[in-house]
Amino acid sequence: MLTEDGKHLYVSYDEYHGLIEKLAIKIHQSDWQFDTILCLARGGLRPGDILSRIFDKPLAIMSTSSYRAEAGTVRGHLDIGRFIATPKGEIAGRVLLVDDLADSGVTLNAVVKMLKENYQPITELRTAVIWTKGVSTFQADYSVEDLPTNPWIHQPFEGYDNLSPEKLLEKWKV
Repeated sequence: MLTEDGKHLYVSYDEYHGLIEKLAIKIHQSDWQFDTILCLARGGLRPGDILSRIFDKPLAIMSTSSYRAEAGTVRGHLDIGRFIATPKGEIAGRVLLVDDLADSGVTLNAVVKMLKENYQPITELRTAVIWTKGVSTFQADYSVEDLPTNPWIHQPFEGYDNLSPEKLLEKWKV
């Protein structure tokens, strides 16, 4: 649900999963055949996993990080993992790169550039995101929602950002 001022978007689990399903439909309707899904951890893990199951394709994972401070609300230096975890040796062929959103575009632009320069076995690369913010300098091949007001997206699992094992012990009285 988008707040009246357009500054916050609150997403429930049902809405989140529905958006991933709509993303799958867009990809399917394009008739593009791909070999592997490469998701960007952490934001692209959940959509990547679900798309991997829907399309019955192997899931590769690349770790990136730029939001760390203040429970993941303050952007810091972009770190891109040097290695890709994949069940099939080296990533190759037609690859669908998945993340949750194109926020500023910095991460996706950097990862696409790095993949094109360093992974020659990739013959074709397309990108998929759930959301694209108006300020993004990156336009994914597949996107479900354009967000011209650039709201902060409150995803349903973010409650875990401030949850510690001690708080769980207290919650569950274990």
